[in-house]
Amino acid sequence: MDRPAPHSQPLVSQELVIAAIAIVAIALHLLLRFAFAYEGTFFGVPWPTIPLLVALVVGGIPLVAGLFVRLVRFDFSSDLLAGISIVTAVLLQEHLAGTLVVLMLSGGQALENYAVRRASSALQALAKRMPSTAHRKQGGTVSDIPLEDVAVGDSLVVFPHETCPVDAVVIEGHSTMDESYLTGEPYVLSKAVGSTVMSGAINGDGALTIRTEKTAVDSRYAKIMQVMRDSEQRRPALRRLGDQLGAIYTPVAVAIALIAWAASGDALRFLGVLVVATPCPLLIGIPVAIIGSVSLAARRGIIIKDPAVLEKIDTCKTAIFDKTGTLTYGHPKLTEVLPGKGFRKDEVLAAVASLERYSRHPLRRQRLLRRVRRG
Repeated sequence: MDRPAPHSQPLVSQELVIAAIAIVAIALHLLLRFAFAYEGTFFGVPWPTIPLLVALVVGGIPLVAGLFVRLVRFDFSSDLLAGISIVTAVLLQEHLAGTLVVLMLSGGQALENYAVRRASSALQALAKRMPSTAHRKQGGTVSDIPLEDVAVGDSLVVFPHETCPVDAVVIEGHSTMDESYLTGEPYVLSKAVGSTVMSGAINGDGALTIRTEKTAVDSRYAKIMQVMRDSEQRRPALRRLGDQLGAIYTPVAVAIALIAWAASGDALRFLGVLVVATPCPLLIGIPVAIIGSVSLAARRGIIIKDPAVLEKIDTCKTAIFDKTGTLTYGHPKLTEVLPGKGFRKDEVLAAVASLERYSRHPLRRQRLLRRVRRG
């Protein structure tokens, strides 16, 4: 079985490369123009202008081309205003202004991609939990084989504290398995001959020999991974405030710029209005806020799989939580006993322990351990 890689954004995106080129170009331009006051030319082009032209060609053309495609689809986003500013700056030979807009646009998109990539860490963690090999038992020998080579009916050995690689049935040995990661229930279940085991469950202290019932690609853990992967691929794009208002904001800004040009007779006024109107806080501020939210939530044990939901929280009226592992830690503890009048704590614990002798509930173990510690 070829396990597909989890869906994620590339570590180095096109937007990040363009933003880096723009930063270097602006720095070189300022050094050549002001620090060194270099006035030489290259084929008639001043040297301080060359880095800016490189940034506009390498970065501006891909960005403007993408925005043109969106314009054909009548997608009037806040980015469109930035694209018009870049084209106008090139036509008016205001290369520094155009490069600054390229940096602003690509930087905002790079931050946005980073936020989405940070939110994909849950799926990556799921993929890392599964072993890449299995221990196949043939006769009296055990050999490691790739997980994709495991066939139905194979005898596999799951050593202590390993992750079960496939759905199977125990044919030899006795141990326990923690299936809380799969079921959400904080139970450690005993496994003996004839017991079923699920892929992704963590073995206890004993070794088990299991007979494969399903291949790795058809096992339960693989199905969970596929559901998560499908959810990642269907994730909607971030809808920034500027995009939601783009159908109104962009035409109005262009109209004001045209009026300024017509009133002054100077095309630079048109560019000036566009650059000022290009919504820097909307292009950069929203992704930064998203990254901060995802990071803060992660530090508090909350994984946000889709950053787009953060922009919709203010409209949320109903929240549904899964209790185990979400509102609780999955490991209950008995913290206090408050007996009724006329009863002692040890008597109450003894009575509860006798009632829960055959119970599988995790609280049973906690109560019995407390009773044992108290003597």
